[in-house]
Amino acid sequence: MSKLLFRDDGYLRQCEATVVAAGPAGIELDQTVFYAESGGQPGDQGHLTLPDGAELAIVDTRKGAGADSVLHIPAPGGALPALGARVAATIDWPRRHRLMRMHTALHLLCALVQGDVTGGQVGDGKGRLDFNLPDGAPDKAALTQGLNRLVAENHSVAPRWITDTELADQPELVRTMSVKPPSGAGRVRLLDIAGVDLQPCGGTHVRATGEIGPLVVTKIENKGRMNRRINLAFAE
Repeated sequence: MSKLLFRDDGYLRQCEATVVAAGPAGIELDQTVFYAESGGQPGDQGHLTLPDGAELAIVDTRKGAGADSVLHIPAPGGALPALGARVAATIDWPRRHRLMRMHTALHLLCALVQGDVTGGQVGDGKGRLDFNLPDGAPDKAALTQGLNRLVAENHSVAPRWITDTELADQPELVRTMSVKPPSGAGRVRLLDIAGVDLQPCGGTHVRATGEIGPLVVTKIENKGRMNRRINLAFAE
C-alpha cells in the first residue's frame, strides 16, 4: 500500500520515497506522485533517482495486487533498487500535464452530451468518450463551440470526497456504464468542475478549465445502434 500523493495535488512532480518492494513485476514505494493506469488514463512515466545518483527510467505505472498498490515499471535491463533504499520519484511532467488537460476536457464533454458513458480513453493530446445516444449524435461544430466556451469561462476544478452512503443516495452522479467507482473503503473521490460537472473520478486534472486550451471535436463515429464515439484533440 502506497500513499498516493497525486490524489490531493496533481501538480506534484517529485517526491522522496522508500522502496518497499522491487521485483520483475515492478517497484513499489511507500508514497508516490506516479499515477497508475486506470479509468482510461495512462500510467505516468518518469524516473527514479537512486542513492548513488543514477537515474532509473520508469516506462509505465500500473496498479498492483493490493489496495493503493502502485507498480513503477522500470525500463528493460535497469538495475532494481535495494529494499529500503531512499529514492526521488520524478514524473515526466509535460506528458502528465497534457493528460491532465485532456482528462478534464473529457469531463466537459460529458457535461455537454446527455447520455450514459459506455467507454473512454485519455490520450496524449487526444481523447475519446463513447456514449449511449438513442436520439443520434450531436452536431460536431456546435459541440466544439460549447467545449471552447466552457474552457474560456475558466471554471475552477477540484477534487472532493463523499461517503459511500452519500454516493448510493445520489446514483445520478455516476455517468459511466462500463466502470463503476470503487466503493467499500468508506469514501469516494469526486471531481467538481464548478457549475459544470460533478462525478466520481480518481484521475489527475488541471485546476481550472482555462488551462486546457482550445479544443476541437475531430470525429464522431457510430459504434453500434445507439453507441457514438466522440473524439477530441487539442486544437494546436
